[in-house]
Amino acid sequence: MTAAATRTDTGLRNNAIGLREVLFQSITDMAPAAAVAASIPTGVAFAGGALPLSVLIAMVACLLTAFSIGELARHIPSAGSLGTYAAQGLHPSLGFLVAWAYLGIGLLIPPLVLLQLGFTTAATINGEWSSYPADLWWPWTIAGAAVVVLAGLFGVRASALLGTILGVFEILVFLVLAILFVKHAGSANTLEVFTTKYTPDAHHGLSGVIGGSVFAILAFGGFEGAAPLAEEARNPRQTIRRAVIGAVLVVGAFYVFTTYAADVAFGPAKFSGFQTSGTDSWQGLARTLYGFFWWFVFAAIVNSTIANSNAGVNVASRTSYAMGRIGAFPRLFARVSMRHRSPYVSIILTGAVTIAVSLSLGLKYDPTTGFAIVGTALVIMLVSIYMMSNAACIGYFARRTSGGFNPVTHLLVPIAGIAVFFPAWLSAVGWNPFGWSFIAALTAPISYAIRGVVVWVIIGVLYLLVLYVVDSRRVAEVARIHLDEEPVPEATAGVTR
Repeated sequence: MTAAATRTDTGLRNNAIGLREVLFQSITDMAPAAAVAASIPTGVAFAGGALPLSVLIAMVACLLTAFSIGELARHIPSAGSLGTYAAQGLHPSLGFLVAWAYLGIGLLIPPLVLLQLGFTTAATINGEWSSYPADLWWPWTIAGAAVVVLAGLFGVRASALLGTILGVFEILVFLVLAILFVKHAGSANTLEVFTTKYTPDAHHGLSGVIGGSVFAILAFGGFEGAAPLAEEARNPRQTIRRAVIGAVLVVGAFYVFTTYAADVAFGPAKFSGFQTSGTDSWQGLARTLYGFFWWFVFAAIVNSTIANSNAGVNVASRTSYAMGRIGAFPRLFARVSMRHRSPYVSIILTGAVTIAVSLSLGLKYDPTTGFAIVGTALVIMLVSIYMMSNAACIGYFARRTSGGFNPVTHLLVPIAGIAVFFPAWLSAVGWNPFGWSFIAALTAPISYAIRGVVVWVIIGVLYLLVLYVVDSRRVAEVARIHLDEEPVPEATAGVTR
């Protein structure tokens, strides 16, 4: 058998990566530089100069959920990650649907950031050389997709090392620039940006802050990205927990500080005019205030999009691999390269979906609108599974026959996590059943994202029903995709291995 041959019964490479690599899987899955430059500023139309408060609210919500996920990861180290948690804590069918949604999230992360790579690179080149068409963005998106697919095919060590290197660089660049912005603001520095004072008239008060938090949550999306690497990490029960919580704390503090810095440097009263590219953007401010430094900002954004799409490919491929291994997805997805121990079928599929989604939305509308639509779809699904993970934490520990239930960490914290996320979820979905004045629905075509999410969920439900008819054990097995066995909650105690 040649080195390039493949088998379906060859697993992932155990003990291949440590805390550093796993931590940066979560960090790069959040795409710090890309988020600071595009995801978070997309919310200025709603929050205006109060955007730092939106980021702070998103950080609290994600930190509560990270704690719940960390508790589950400590007991269920699994490449199935959030899907397995929901299966064990709630019900196997819900676990399957969470895994289905998480696969959708993993598939959408690369298109999101590679659209950003396309429009950022095209706009930058056009700004330097006007002969380059500003709308010629798509070659850069395709090139980025090729890079991350190749990195994934070379295995988790290569992709994790790439993520670590790129992650450190992008954080340092924006951190240095944020410090310079704060210094430049001087007497204009103010904590009033953490109140509703500077929200725009169209979304005045708390509704604007919550609307802005939708895109702040998008910036945090991926903090749980370390969880699918549990079967390739050393000491996963501790490593995954530390990485998930640590990523929210480190990057959350980074987000709050950098958003505050841009706000006070640009001016809170006019911050609703801040953009994702051009003169009134991070690149524009860097160029105006510090000249050549803008090149480092551009490099950090490009770097961040590649790192984030790389992390997204890891999430999507490991989730589909885990589901294919038990037959919940076609077993073709469980094929692993013997040379690099990478789930190559899942990785190639992710690359194909990335190009299809990026080009279809980017060419139908424009890349920035496509970015906002994909981002909103991601927030809807992310917040849904984050709330489900909090509920799974309650269910799992409440039913553990071996005890260990803590009313604070396993009940109050998860409930708080759900409560803080709920308003942003309603805003993203465009649904206000309670008539709350602080819920601001998103505008078209961004609001069209819910249609795509509904279609994806319907397909998942239909597929789930087919599995129940063909072989219900495949659904039940979602609860047992993990490295070793512990006492299982009574609701899943009869699941076939």
